[in-house]
Amino acid sequence: METKRKIIIDCDPGHDDAIAILLAAANPKIDLVAITTVAGNAEVEKTTLNALKVVEIAGITDVPVARGAGQPLVRVRETAPDIHGDSGMDGPELPLPTIAPVNEHAVDLIIRKLLESDGDITLVPTGPLTNIAMAMRREPAILPKIQEIVIMGGGTFGNWTPAAEFNIFVDAEAAKVVFESGVPITMMGLDLTHQALATQDVSDRIAAIDNPVAGFIGELLVFFRQTYRDVFGFEDPPVHDACCVAYCIDPSVFECKKLHVDVETKGEYAYGMTLVDIHGVTKKEPNVNVALTLDREKFWSMIIDACKYYG
Repeated sequence: METKRKIIIDCDPGHDDAIAILLAAANPKIDLVAITTVAGNAEVEKTTLNALKVVEIAGITDVPVARGAGQPLVRVRETAPDIHGDSGMDGPELPLPTIAPVNEHAVDLIIRKLLESDGDITLVPTGPLTNIAMAMRREPAILPKIQEIVIMGGGTFGNWTPAAEFNIFVDAEAAKVVFESGVPITMMGLDLTHQALATQDVSDRIAAIDNPVAGFIGELLVFFRQTYRDVFGFEDPPVHDACCVAYCIDPSVFECKKLHVDVETKGEYAYGMTLVDIHGVTKKEPNVNVALTLDREKFWSMIIDACKYYG
């Protein structure tokens, strides 16, 4: 019997975070150990509420949800209402959840789960890296226990500033801690996630699946499509965060290359930029497995299968 890959999703739901959670819980190759929340797309109170709504609609009753950091390490908090709405997950109308987060801070939960593990847990942060950096700084003994960190963030261009992707920009100091930790890292940056477009044919395939979770995902994509058209002029929205979970399920869906990546924390215009040394000009040792291309059909087939699972 194939061993399931154990993951902790650290997230800021978020439309694409919600899809990432649903994909992880549905796939037989994943053991979803915990969900932790962080301020990012919205304030942490809202992202935590959204995570609870997602697990409730999907019946994910055996996975603890822990609330985490409400502020970046250094900077003033920024959120993304233009993309995700004021709630962080506008569009679908879901009832208030009947479940509550566990009585443990996300950072404490991450540390505890890693120290108790056999070094077989992958961290999947799909929001700012505040919780992960705090855990590393608070308990360095977790570093050799982390199997891998699969990050949604960064890229060779930005979507929050011309240079910086949102998740890295919101807490670049935290990102710097994580990227310089020596832990194996795979990065799903914008170069990759902008290939994971939820085109109309994808939405039609999801709409044809008759269950509440598929309906919820369809509603998420309707809202997300409109905001991406309004803000970026995209015809279709990229489902960034689900790429991280898809990689944990089947790395062969992605073509990756080991490269050196630095995080800019001092630049006047380039704060939050990930400097991806594609051509090796710095001669620095590669520290990140950078995802470059996506098998679109395999990726969306995973998500379609997840939608069917909840039937």
